[in-house]
Amino acid sequence: MRIAYFTSWYPYVSHTFIRREIFALEALGMTVNRYALSKHQEPFDPADQIEQQKTRYLLKAGVLEILRCFIAAVLKQPIAVLSIFGRAVKIGWRSDRGVLRHLAYCLEAIVLATWCRQDKIEHLHAHFGTNPAAVAMFASQLSGIPYSFTAHGPDEFEKAPLLSLDEKLKQAAFAVCVSSFGKSQLMRWSSPEHWQKIEVVHCGVDGSFLETPLQVPPSVPRFVCVARFASAKAQLILVGAVRRLQEMDVKCEVVLVGDGPMRNVIEEAVRQAQLERQIIFTGWASGERVKAEILSARALVLPSFSENMPVVIMEAMALGRPVISTYIAGIPELVRPGQTGWLVPASDEIALAEAMGEALATSPVELANMGSAGRLHVINCHDSAKEAIKLKSLFERTSRYTG
Repeated sequence: MRIAYFTSWYPYVSHTFIRREIFALEALGMTVNRYALSKHQEPFDPADQIEQQKTRYLLKAGVLEILRCFIAAVLKQPIAVLSIFGRAVKIGWRSDRGVLRHLAYCLEAIVLATWCRQDKIEHLHAHFGTNPAAVAMFASQLSGIPYSFTAHGPDEFEKAPLLSLDEKLKQAAFAVCVSSFGKSQLMRWSSPEHWQKIEVVHCGVDGSFLETPLQVPPSVPRFVCVARFASAKAQLILVGAVRRLQEMDVKCEVVLVGDGPMRNVIEEAVRQAQLERQIIFTGWASGERVKAEILSARALVLPSFSENMPVVIMEAMALGRPVISTYIAGIPELVRPGQTGWLVPASDEIALAEAMGEALATSPVELANMGSAGRLHVINCHDSAKEAIKLKSLFERTSRYTG
């Protein structure tokens, strides 16, 4: 069976879960064509560098290709073209991106539909319920190829009416959510008559994590935080928690892996708190470097304000490391207090400092037991190979696939 994956950027440094999902589907015998709107940046990870060569980019098609596809669509399917432009106006009118942006999505969809026909695609799947789902929906209407999308959140759910998530679900063969919390939010913003289309398929980790031998957490007082530097990830709360520990004469080191728009703000907060020796910045890192940083820490810390179900938590648990995170969204579906880590109220740097202090006071053996419980949960619920079997069944059940 031949399917297509479409998203805005692919590969992308924080979207390794898409690559794992594609690889797992291919291991099941499916052929997966990669389409994306554009390149985001040159990949750090060697695996992503290879994936970039396999991906076809709409915005690199060129004016002549776009014009050729548009003219052919108008001549062959004038009513269908008018229909998608009409739907784009309707959706764009109530969106925060406007009508013109949605008309541009129609042009992108015309090219995508053309490529899907040429490549004999039997099902089109979009990651994210934002513009990728809109483009896939229009392309499906033009090509007759069924489409589906994965809504990751939290942005899709916060802007659900503006994104017309209800309309995208209505037109889709099915929609995937990566947590029960995510499913509840898509149900919240859609009609009950379409709830049966919503499936939970978790993001997962692959054998490179699950087959890594468990190692007892180190005795050194080191934590790691792997996340984009953005307000939602709350690194500033983490800086405040480290400052409180320092004031109590509790020594620790925190490695911040990542980058993003708030890097300068976070670095300034570290300087103001005189924590340059305690908080270390690595920038973006390859998958192997991230794995090494997690293994060298006693626990992963992710004090987010807004998430759905962070993949980095699965990665840390698969590697046998406890996790300190917040009581929000799908995170409690992953982290079980006292069993696999600690959960604290979001924005509460005092509670975060206390949890980090407890992790520092916990023996490596006890931490290893928590890590083992975390790995078992990931094996049962977040193995990308097992989750891909669910997806394959959905694709085959809802596509034009004839076997």
